Amino acid sequence: MALLASTNPAHAHFESFLQAQLCQDVLSSFQGLCEALGVEAGGGLTQYHKIKAQLNYWSAKSLWAKLDKRAGQPVYQQGRACTSTKCLVVGAGPCGLRAAVELALLGARVVLVEKRTKFSRHNVLHLWPFTIHDLRALGAKKFYGRFCTGTLDHISIRQLQLLLLKVALLLGVEIHWGVTFNGLQPPPKKGGGWRAQLQPSPPTQLANYEFDVLISAAGGKFVPEGFTVREMRGKLAIGITANFVNGRTVEETQVPEISGVARIYNQSFFQSLLKATGIDLENIVYYKDDTHYFVMTAKKQSLLRLGVLRQDYSETDRLLGSANVVPEALQRFARAAADFATHGKLGKLEFAQDAHGRPDVSAFDFTSMMRAESSARVQEKHGARLLLGLVGDCLVEPFWPLGTGVARGFLAAFDAAWMVKRWAEGAEPLQVLAERESLYQLLSQTSPENMHRNVAQYGLDPATRYPNLNLRAVTPNQVRDLYDVLAKEPVQKSDKTDAGKLATAGTQEALLHWCQEQTAGYAGVHVTDLSSSWADGLALCALVHRLCPGLLEPSDLQGVGALEATSWALKVAEEELGITPVSSAQAVVAGSDPLGLIAYLSHFHSAFKDKPHSPGPVSQGSPGTSSAVLFLGKLQRTLQRTRAQENREDAGGKKPRLEVEAETPSTVPEPSAPLTPPSQHQEAGARDLCALCGKHLYILERLCVNGCFFHRSCFCCHVCEATLWPGSYGQHPGDGHFYCLQHLPQPGHKEDSRDIGSESPELPAPGNDSLPAAPLMPTVPQEEANPAPSPSRPARRLIRLSSPERQRLSSLNLTPDPEMEPPPKPPRSCAALARQALEGSFVGWGVPAQGPQGLPSSALVALENEESPPSSEEEEEEEQEDVTLDEDTKQALLTFAKNSGTMDKYPTWRRNLLRRAKEEQMKRFHKAQAIQRRQNEIEVSLKELEAEGTKLELALRSQSTSPEQQKALWLEQLLQLVQKKNSLVAEEAELMITVQELDLEEKQWQLDQELRGYMNREETLKTAADWQAEDRILKKLLDVVHQRDALIRFQEERRLSELASGMAAQG
Repeated sequence: MALLASTNPAHAHFESFLQAQLCQDVLSSFQGLCEALGVEAGGGLTQYHKIKAQLNYWSAKSLWAKLDKRAGQPVYQQGRACTSTKCLVVGAGPCGLRAAVELALLGARVVLVEKRTKFSRHNVLHLWPFTIHDLRALGAKKFYGRFCTGTLDHISIRQLQLLLLKVALLLGVEIHWGVTFNGLQPPPKKGGGWRAQLQPSPPTQLANYEFDVLISAAGGKFVPEGFTVREMRGKLAIGITANFVNGRTVEETQVPEISGVARIYNQSFFQSLLKATGIDLENIVYYKDDTHYFVMTAKKQSLLRLGVLRQDYSETDRLLGSANVVPEALQRFARAAADFATHGKLGKLEFAQDAHGRPDVSAFDFTSMMRAESSARVQEKHGARLLLGLVGDCLVEPFWPLGTGVARGFLAAFDAAWMVKRWAEGAEPLQVLAERESLYQLLSQTSPENMHRNVAQYGLDPATRYPNLNLRAVTPNQVRDLYDVLAKEPVQKSDKTDAGKLATAGTQEALLHWCQEQTAGYAGVHVTDLSSSWADGLALCALVHRLCPGLLEPSDLQGVGALEATSWALKVAEEELGITPVSSAQAVVAGSDPLGLIAYLSHFHSAFKDKPHSPGPVSQGSPGTSSAVLFLGKLQRTLQRTRAQENREDAGGKKPRLEVEAETPSTVPEPSAPLTPPSQHQEAGARDLCALCGKHLYILERLCVNGCFFHRSCFCCHVCEATLWPGSYGQHPGDGHFYCLQHLPQPGHKEDSRDIGSESPELPAPGNDSLPAAPLMPTVPQEEANPAPSPSRPARRLIRLSSPERQRLSSLNLTPDPEMEPPPKPPRSCAALARQALEGSFVGWGVPAQGPQGLPSSALVALENEESPPSSEEEEEEEQEDVTLDEDTKQALLTFAKNSGTMDKYPTWRRNLLRRAKEEQMKRFHKAQAIQRRQNEIEVSLKELEAEGTKLELALRSQSTSPEQQKALWLEQLLQLVQKKNSLVAEEAELMITVQELDLEEKQWQLDQELRGYMNREETLKTAADWQAEDRILKKLLDVVHQRDALIRFQEERRLSELASGMAAQG
């Protein structure tokens, strides 16, 4: 066969075409193939059929079979669905090329213009299962033999572009390189068509090309005129990408990839990184492809401290501008982080070269992401209609840590091609736009979990991809502003505020009337206004008692002072209803903060206005209440009590530490609450000044913690200045400062925590043997790590548990209800997961837990069945990389596979197990990053609300002569902002619940591994220090188990409450 290929020019050109790795080589070899066959390039599907008919070559037959199978799908109508449609695609990125391929399969004439002349982006993209199946169906393995052969599914941008470019050329797409699209040229008169303004001067044929469909895939920096783009901002986020040369040595192949490590659930790794190198990161990912690809999110202070950034600027463009970034320092930063994350096993890291011949390392800003308000438009002039569609980054800029970019980009390309098909069928323009916008609404919600499971059925028809599809979600009447007739004035969207919304936000009169209803019937309570009627504290106590009865009888308030009663009401409302104070008890009694009181009462109103006026406690599922806020508040107070108790014991308390049972948050109100006024210190800082910075506090800025008020921006970690969220911080009893849990000083810790990473350590040089290994997996503690206790410390009673008891504790599975499964324990590394799984921890994979005697074959059958088996043809082509494991894990895998007979029955067990491990890691990482991104967006939104609220509050408090109607309008707007803030805070609390799940899962897994390390030792060989360390780990594991138990009970109670509310609503 090789002889035939060498003697036949067409065969030689085809082989060169398949193997070409440079853009110019692809084009030249394809041009040579067409000339050898006498076929004109760029002729659409006709060209493809001519090449297939004339190239009778064994190497091409499998490729023709795949492309014919795809083109034979009924939706393409044998390539005749869009034969009269002319399309222009702008941009040869992955999404632009994928859209061009679909349009060519529909039979349209497709011309693609690209301003670049080569593909040089080494960055690696994560692939969803459907994208893998889609690319394989287009012959990906034929063009790129290493396609998805490892334990992680990804591909470099360059390889993906080359693959799709070859398919597009074979299907007859006409491609022009080095051509920039500058805009549209409308038809000058009736009978003409739409053209493109191109630079530099294009060939005459291209300059005169008239089209009726434009698909823009030119990236986020270019969006065609007429489209509105919305910015989604978060906190400052600096990403760093680095590509190192992959020599494909044996040592390099043995280094496992990192699907994602995030600070939000693995703080110990990043703390070790910070201590060893001075590098402070939020996350890091490592993929092995054509290059060793690393991407990470770095903290600005770390970049400044290590000299990567010369100066600190508030403007992101100046901060990350080339003049402010030191290239050599950036290279040292990226190299040190990569070396640490891979334990230095990649050897001497050399940077790959970018398009300009420079080291391929860069810092980029992803603080804000752009999203188009609409995905399509129609323009008409002189009777000529033009359909415009967006795909890729100019439609939605992806958030890289989620790994959704190329998958959602391909979905948008399919949706755009479906829109073109409907356009060619003669559907009304408004109907086409409405259907496209209905699909666009689904795009941001898509994930592998909520799309159709059978990826083999995916096609151009949206019904094959999206379950519960509703193409009428957007009506034609709603998209009229997307149809522009250039001879007329375009429809303008109204920017005016809907006055009707203000009236429904809850007026002062409605608030006052509701308060009167809730407090009616209480002795001594007469609410006539929203100021003086609340000064004695009785009205507030009555309101709280109405919503949360049983804590205190109204008769108990006799003889209680106004300050004490108000303090009690504020405390109970916070601890039992989840409503945090806006004003201090002293301000309420004195009547010095009427706006704060109104804002506070409006929180009650918005939360409980739909509650029927009847006695009985408010359930957690009541409309408007945030059970997450309530739960996190209880959790935070419990953690504070536990730490205080531990501090007392460490200082010489009477009770042995191991005998104290950890308190868990309760969702049931406490039987009583002390009627004690706040301390003078609390009251002094609770007025209108921040307890930390001493500056004035406006209503929207107020954050109440432990009875004190702070600016939200001031309430941050004393060491790293990170924002503190409920349940994720602690207050040190010694210095009184607040810390995140990572930097909270431990009892007896003498080192000043502020010194951590404060200096600028010299970054290790490449290959530095002194670099400590990254603690990606917990190691078995050594004896020297556990020194014997000092004689001065009190003796502690050792808890002796039998081996079966320890085994049951370490593998404890909390399931209060058969229908309510606890959160799974995700794997942390591939090797650790494999060992853990084979020891019986398949819980969370949908497989029953088994003992260490052997895995049931059904477990591996379940793993096998979850992945759709490749066809026999694909199995012949498949070349799986041999992922190297450490000797320990390899022996465990072999032993259990042999014992269970799995090795003979299921030859792919090992690959599936490792792949599933990486998938679980990646899901966990993506979940954590989505939470962190949303938290950052909420923080930015809250700052914007604070700025708006400050302006309104200043206007209301000023002694102006504004009419009363204007002041009433300002107050309504202020209350609206308060409601928005409360809604964002509630959403933030829901996110923190998920963070707690991730954190507790991580802690339990790590403690489980540590405890197993001690349990596996011979008891006769254990030292006193070993027994003490084992007991200490056991105590920590019990604490974590209690907290997970409380979290599970909370989720179950909320589920039942929501179910009861739903049934009541239906009744």
